[in-house]
Amino acid sequence: MEPKDISYISLGIGLLLLLIPLFYLWKFKTGLLRATIIGTLRMIVQLFLIGMYLEYLFLWDRPWINFLWGIVMIFVASHTALSRTGLKRSVLLLPISMGFLCSVVCVGMYFICIVLQPDNVFSARYFIPIFGILMGNMLSSNVIALNTYYSGLKREEQLYRYLLGNGATRAEAQAPFIRQAIIKSFSPLIANIAVMGLVAFPGTMIGQILGGSSPNVAIKYQMMIMVITFTSSMLSLMITISLASRRSFDAYGKLRSVSVEKKS
Repeated sequence: MEPKDISYISLGIGLLLLLIPLFYLWKFKTGLLRATIIGTLRMIVQLFLIGMYLEYLFLWDRPWINFLWGIVMIFVASHTALSRTGLKRSVLLLPISMGFLCSVVCVGMYFICIVLQPDNVFSARYFIPIFGILMGNMLSSNVIALNTYYSGLKREEQLYRYLLGNGATRAEAQAPFIRQAIIKSFSPLIANIAVMGLVAFPGTMIGQILGGSSPNVAIKYQMMIMVITFTSSMLSLMITISLASRRSFDAYGKLRSVSVEKKS
């Protein structure tokens, strides 16, 4: 069954719902009104553009084009992470790029090749959406974790130095800070997993049902989406921290200046 299309007029009527949150943002002088309007306009333009070039990606359906688009997503995600964490390019760019690349290829291709087993494993129908959802989740979890990790090291550098001075290896001294980063980043995801299907229906599952899939098929896809996003996010974080830490400390184990200095 083909999903029911939404006309542009109906879409415009639906967007009028935004007037409710915009009104309260204005009424209580939150300072978020302008940012919300700009963000919404950007979302609309970006999604329309995505829809246009995805039509061509799906039409061409060439493996090299799909891989090239995957590299573009990794490049954009890496630079977005740099801007959100405020870390220096020399510290984070290569580590987070490698973390994203290794994780999205290993976990994404495992899911496509071994779980889904389509006739064409490089089909844009599977390749682009799976890689996209993995990249989005890895980006958000990595940004939170890296901010927590480096802010913790700066705030409690005395503890880190104390652990090193008492015979701990660098990995052992960094472990408490990595632990806090994991807790801060993954606690919301774990909580979301625990109530999925009872308190909330995830967007992927709803989208598939609205698109004509049976609830049974949508549920199985959603289970795997949660598994692969959780796994890829954790794997990418571990790779990123492992590589970034080698650039973040000098030969004596002292934390270097890793943050971009803000211009006054």
